[in-house]
Amino acid sequence: MANRILIVDDAAFMRMMIRDILTKNGYEVCGEANDGAQAIEKFKEVKPDLVTMDITMPEMDGIAALKEIKKIDPLAKVVMCSAMGQQAMVIDAIQAGAKDFIVKPFQPDRVIEAIKKTLG
Repeated sequence: MANRILIVDDAAFMRMMIRDILTKNGYEVCGEANDGAQAIEKFKEVKPDLVTMDITMPEMDGIAALKEIKKIDPLAKVVMCSAMGQQAMVIDAIQAGAKDFIVKPFQPDRVIEAIKKTLG
């Protein structure tokens, strides 16, 4: 069975890029969200195997959403997505329980490597 992944990013273009990379590599995209609050609702609804989470989003950022998701499911696997130059936020995300992070613009090989590593 394909691993089910929830994609969270406020930019539709970025979600499309990740979805494309994942589906080409045999993963199932089971949902998408465009901010942290929506991500939490979707997470409860679809119970994905893994979440790709943008750090910077309106309403609720990725780190706040990550913390909430970890409260719902302490074993949740989340890979953060960040733009270059967000090192401090990436460190915060890892401390909050993110398993890995990928940098935009996405390199397909790096995305798949992070997903495989996180899913074990």
